[in-house]
Amino acid sequence: MVRLIFEQIIFVMKQRPLNILCISRFFKGIDFIRAAKESGNQVYLLTSSKLDKSPWPWESIDDTFYMVEDEHGLWNDQFLIGGLAHKMRTLKFDFFVALDDFDVEHVAYLREFFRIPGMGETTARYFRDKLAMRIKAKSEGIPVPEFTSLFHDPDVNDFADRVAPPWLVKPRMQASAAGIKKIYNKEELWNHLNHLGGERHEYLLEKFAPGSVYHVDSLTYDGKVIFSRVSQYIDTPFEVAHGGGIFRSHTIEIGSKDDKELRKLNEKVMKAFGMVYSASHSEYIKCNEDGRYYFLETSSRVGGAHLAEMVEFASGINLWKEWAKIEIASFYKTEYKLPPTKNEYSGIVVSLSRFLEPDTSSFADSEIVWRLKKENHIGMIVKSDKKARVLELLEQYTDRIKTEFHASLPPKNKLVGD
Repeated sequence: MVRLIFEQIIFVMKQRPLNILCISRFFKGIDFIRAAKESGNQVYLLTSSKLDKSPWPWESIDDTFYMVEDEHGLWNDQFLIGGLAHKMRTLKFDFFVALDDFDVEHVAYLREFFRIPGMGETTARYFRDKLAMRIKAKSEGIPVPEFTSLFHDPDVNDFADRVAPPWLVKPRMQASAAGIKKIYNKEELWNHLNHLGGERHEYLLEKFAPGSVYHVDSLTYDGKVIFSRVSQYIDTPFEVAHGGGIFRSHTIEIGSKDDKELRKLNEKVMKAFGMVYSASHSEYIKCNEDGRYYFLETSSRVGGAHLAEMVEFASGINLWKEWAKIEIASFYKTEYKLPPTKNEYSGIVVSLSRFLEPDTSSFADSEIVWRLKKENHIGMIVKSDKKARVLELLEQYTDRIKTEFHASLPPKNKLVGD
C-alpha cells in the first residue's frame, strides 16, 4: 500500500507542467503550440520581431521573446545565447523545439550549450546538412545519387571526369530547391564554383538523376517509425522552383510496391540517422534510368508548403499535434499512442496568383476540403476515397489555374520560408 502511494506521488511529480520553448524564424507550428498548451504546459515562443503581428495562437502562449534579424534574415547567436541565459535565471525550460527547418541546427546548438535534452548538433547535421546526410546514408548502405564535397579541387575534377553530366550544385543548408544550380559541362561547373568564391564549401556536387520524386511524412517515437504516409510530387520541387511551375502533390496508392518500398527505406534512414522521437519530412527519387529508389534529403520537422494539411486529410493524423504529444511523452517517459488512421487519398495544388485575393468560388467540387488564404496565392486540397479522382481534379484545377490565375517569379537563391 505504501509503495503504491509512493509510486503515485512520483507519477504526479513527473506529470508537472513543462516549460516548453518553441523556436521559429517563420510563422508556423500553430497546432503544435496549441496541443502543447492543451496538455497543461507552459508554452513560450521565440521568434523574429517582424512576426510580432502574425496571428500566432496567443491564447496558448504564456510569453513571447523576440530576436531582430540582420540583413540576411539571420539572428546573432551571441545575442541569442545571452538573452536566453538572462531569461533562464528565473525561468527553467524543460525542452526546446525547432518548428522550422532553418532553426534545427541553431536549436541543437542551444540544447548543447544549455545542456537541454534532445537532438544534439551531431545528429541534427544528418537532418539539416545535405552533405552530412549523403555521407551518412552511403556509409549505412542507403542508395544516394553520386556526389562529392567541394573542398578539394582534385575530388571535383575526378567527379566531373567520372560522372556524366548534367549535375546539380546544391546548398548544404538550404531547404527545398532553393539555391540549386543545374550544370551541363565541366567548364560551366568551374565557372559556377569560381562565382561562388568563398562560399563554395557551403555547397555539394551531385549527379542529376531524372525520376519521380516522393516524400514520406512520418512520426517516430522511441526509435521506431509509428506513422508514415507516402506522397508523390507531380512536378519535382526543382521544376517548380526553377521553371515557374505549379506545386502539386498527392497520396500514392496505399499498399502498392512504391508505398511499401519507400516506407521500408524511410525506416532504414530514420534508424541510420539516429532519430529517436520527432516528426520528419523526407524525400526520395525513383530513378528513370534503373528504377531504383534513392535517398535525397530529410528533416526533423513537419513538411512545409501545407503538405501537413494534405497528409491530415488523407490519414486523419495532424502531424503538428501528434509531434507535440510525442515530445511531451518522451520527456515524461510515458507511453504514446497514435490515434486511429484513415486510408484515404488527398492532393494539393498551389500557385502564385496574379490577383491579390483570388476568387476560388468557381471551384465548387465537393472533394475540396481546404483553400489557401494568402495574398497573391491560390491553392486547394482535395480528398477522395479514390486516388484516380484526386488526380483527375488536380489536373483540371492545374489547367484552369494556368490560364486564369497563374503568375511566376524568378527563383530565389536566398533563404525563404516554406
